[in-house]
Amino acid sequence: APAPAPALALAAQPAPAHAAPSVGAAAAAAAADPASAEETAKVLAFLAAVDAAKVCESGEALATLIQEHHLVREHCPTTLLNEATVWVALLAQMPMMAMIRNLNKLTSVGLLVDGSEHVSTVVARLNDETQLRRARIHPFNVLLALVTYKRGEGMRGSAAWAPSTAVCVALEAAFYKSFKHLAPINKRVVIGLDVSGSMSSSILNSPLSSREAASALVMTCLRQVPTAHVMAFSDYFTRLPITAVSTLEEVLHVTSNLPFQSTDCALPMLWAQREGIQADAFIVLTDNETNCGHVSAAQALRDYRRRSGIADAKLVVFATANTPFTIADPADEHMLDMAGLDANTPAVMGDFLAGKLLEE
Repeated sequence: APAPAPALALAAQPAPAHAAPSVGAAAAAAAADPASAEETAKVLAFLAAVDAAKVCESGEALATLIQEHHLVREHCPTTLLNEATVWVALLAQMPMMAMIRNLNKLTSVGLLVDGSEHVSTVVARLNDETQLRRARIHPFNVLLALVTYKRGEGMRGSAAWAPSTAVCVALEAAFYKSFKHLAPINKRVVIGLDVSGSMSSSILNSPLSSREAASALVMTCLRQVPTAHVMAFSDYFTRLPITAVSTLEEVLHVTSNLPFQSTDCALPMLWAQREGIQADAFIVLTDNETNCGHVSAAQALRDYRRRSGIADAKLVVFATANTPFTIADPADEHMLDMAGLDANTPAVMGDFLAGKLLEE
């Protein structure tokens, strides 16, 4: 098939204002090549709409331009970005990531009120796995949007909104759906969630804390291993009263009320050894700030293997922060350190626990 005409490419992906061709240049191109006149006319109409949007004085007029010429938020004058009619028009054709990024604004202008048609539209899109997959939505972006949206205010407190309960529920569901290949893990697993004081620190200067990110990953793990033992640890170990159907808010409520201080990442293995728990794998979620304990996590696993008779018991460490410190032993093929949050994280963990990475 012949390559698309430059005019068509421009119509599909509008160039920045400083790079847009002048109307006169576009008209001259049409005169030189009559075959492209129709596409050139579309470009001219689009450019005229962009110029008209810059000087719009009413939300209704701007909404009409958005609907007719597929304008986006960046084409809108800031003076009209508090008009609900403008956001109704934008929402109708807004890409998935842009919608997630603008949920706060959509709510503050009055569109996202529980029971409204606009909430139904947003929830339906967030629940659409096909759309999420096509938009390549990263789990971190969804989690960050969820945490920010539920707080009802921006980091500087300059913006405020009343969060929609339905949108919060849909965002949490979208977080789990944004992970690829969330397949069951048929192993006996102990999950240890670090709830020490350092877990309250933020990730990448965002509103998201290590505690929130790790708690969300615990819920992801539970969806893969519903029968796992779920424990919390810092300088001692205790069972967490959560299940695979618990919400992120419930998990955060439970963990935030625990009086923990220091961190000992060996506790999951030491607990299983003391209690006679048969485990094929241990999953530890931490910020990598381990600072107490008489034995390392790697040594605790080796001791557990010897005393339990499970020679290939595995350890996976999810770290919310990338630090030079290694908890797992890189020389041990049954231990794995993972840093950061990626859409393929659960699949990599599942393959590792199943021994598929060693086969490769």
